[in-house]
Amino acid sequence: MTNRARDLMAAYIDALYPIIYINHFDFKVIDEIIMDITDNRKIVEYNNGLGIVDFKTKATMKECDLFNFLNLVKDDGYEHDMLLILKDIHSYLDKPEIISLLKYIAERNLYKENYNASVFIVSSKVFIPDELEDLITVLDIPLPSVYEIKNIMINFTKDLEIDVTDNVLSEIALSFKGLNEFQVKQILNLAYQDGGCLDFDDKHLILSQKEQLIKKAGLLEIVPIKESIEDIGGLENLKGWLYKKERVFNQLDKAIKFGVDIPKGIMIVGMPGCGKSLAAKATAKLFEIPLVRLDVGRLLGKYIGESEENMRKALKLSEAISPCVLWIDEIEKAFSGVGSSGGGSDVTTRLFGQFLTWMQEKENTVFIVATANDISKIPAEFLRKGRFDELFYVDFPNDEERRKIIEIHLKKRHKWNKDLDIISLVKLTSGYNGSDLEAIVKDAIESCFIEGREQLTTEDLKSAQKNIKSISSTLEKRIKEIKEAVKDMDLKPASNPENKSVNATPTTGYAQVATSVSSAIGLSLAAILKGY
Repeated sequence: MTNRARDLMAAYIDALYPIIYINHFDFKVIDEIIMDITDNRKIVEYNNGLGIVDFKTKATMKECDLFNFLNLVKDDGYEHDMLLILKDIHSYLDKPEIISLLKYIAERNLYKENYNASVFIVSSKVFIPDELEDLITVLDIPLPSVYEIKNIMINFTKDLEIDVTDNVLSEIALSFKGLNEFQVKQILNLAYQDGGCLDFDDKHLILSQKEQLIKKAGLLEIVPIKESIEDIGGLENLKGWLYKKERVFNQLDKAIKFGVDIPKGIMIVGMPGCGKSLAAKATAKLFEIPLVRLDVGRLLGKYIGESEENMRKALKLSEAISPCVLWIDEIEKAFSGVGSSGGGSDVTTRLFGQFLTWMQEKENTVFIVATANDISKIPAEFLRKGRFDELFYVDFPNDEERRKIIEIHLKKRHKWNKDLDIISLVKLTSGYNGSDLEAIVKDAIESCFIEGREQLTTEDLKSAQKNIKSISSTLEKRIKEIKEAVKDMDLKPASNPENKSVNATPTTGYAQVATSVSSAIGLSLAAILKGY
C-alpha cells in the first residue's frame, strides 16, 4: 500500500477526525496500514459477522451485536487512546440507536480533552446518514501510481526470476493503471501461469480482467465495437481531429513523459441519425481501447444517497478500466432540467454536480464522448471551455458525404458495382441523414433479393428512395429548433464547410487514409476489440 494512504490516515487521526470511513474491500491491506500508524493505541475491532475479534489474530473474543458493542466501549476513550475498527456495518447506519452511539463517541472525541477514541468504518460500500455527515470523513485509498505498479511488477519478476525489458514493464504498468495492488498481483500471477513470462501480449489479460469489473458492478455497459472510422462517411474535420488524438493514445507513455496533456474528450451535438453514435464507437476502435456507456438512468436508486453512491462507483469503475472511452449518449436527457428555470430533480442536480467535479479534476485516461441532439437542453456548465477538448456540430451530410455514406453501405453488403449511378441518387437525397441513406440501401437490396436478381441496379435504389421520407421532412419543426439553438454557439463543424461537387471523380484518398491508419494501429488490441 502506498505511503500516501498511510500518511493521510495518520494525519486524520492526529487532527482528531472522529469517524473515518474507509471505502475498501481488502481488509488485510487496511489492517496493515492501521498497525503502522497506531503506536501504543488500543485497537478494538468489531466484525459484523464475527462480533468482537482480536485485531491481530482475528479470533472471535465475544459474540454480540453492534449496538451492544458500542455500548460496551463508548466510554473506554477516557481510559485509553483507542481506535475502534468497525467492519461491514454499512447496513446498520440507518438505525437511530447506532447513529446515536456513534455520535456520542465522535462528539466526545472532539470536545472532551481527556477522551481519545477514533472510529474507523471499513466497508466496500459507502452509506452516510444525514445525522453523521459532518462527523464522517470518507477516505478512498489511492490507487497505485504507474511508478508504484512498476515496482510491484519488478518485485514480482525478481521473485520468479523472470527477465523483462524496461519497455515491457512501462507499457504493461500503464495498462494496469486504475487497478488496486491486489488486482495487479492477481493478473500478474495469471499471466505467469498462462505463459511463464510477461510480455506485450499480456495486455489482453488486463483488458479481460477490467471487463469483469464492469460486468460484476452492473453500473456501466461494455459496448461491442464493430464499427471503425472507415465506416464514417464524411465528418472529415472530426476524423482529422481524432487521428491526431489517436497518435497520443497509441503512444500514451511517451506522450505523458514528453509533457502532452492527456486528452479529456469531446462533445458531439447535432442532427439525429447523422453519425454521432457511430463516431463514439469508431473513436474507441481507433484508440484501441474499450468503449463503456454510462446510462444515468441505470444509476438511480430508491434509497437516499444510493444514486450518488452508484455514480461514484461508476466513475471509479471507468477509471479502473482506463484507458477507455466513456460514452454518454443523449446527455441532454441524462441531466434534463439542471440549471433551467424549472430545475431538475434534487437527485439529478446532485449527480450532475458530482459528474462535473469529476470531469474537472480527473487526471486519468478516461476519454469522454458525450453525444446530444438538442444543445438547448444541455446545462450551460457543460459547454464552458475546459470541460471538453472540443465541441463538434454534426449537420446533415452534404452531397459528397452522402455519396460516401451510400457507397460504404453498399460495399459493406457486397452490392457495390461500377454500373450504379450513385450521383443521381445523391441528387435525390438532400436533407437525408445517414440512417435514412442506410435504409434506402437496405430496402433496395431486399427488393433485389425477393425478385431473385443478383445485380443491384440504380432503379432499385431510386425506387427505395421514393418510399423513405427524410428525417428533415418528418421532423421539420424539431430540426429547425436544433439549427436555431446551435446558430450562436461556438461549435466546430464536424464536416468540411465547403460542399464538394458530386460531379467530381471519386478519389481513393479516403481508402488510402483508412489503410494507413489501420497499418499504424497494428493488431495488438485491435483483434481483441473486434470481439467486444
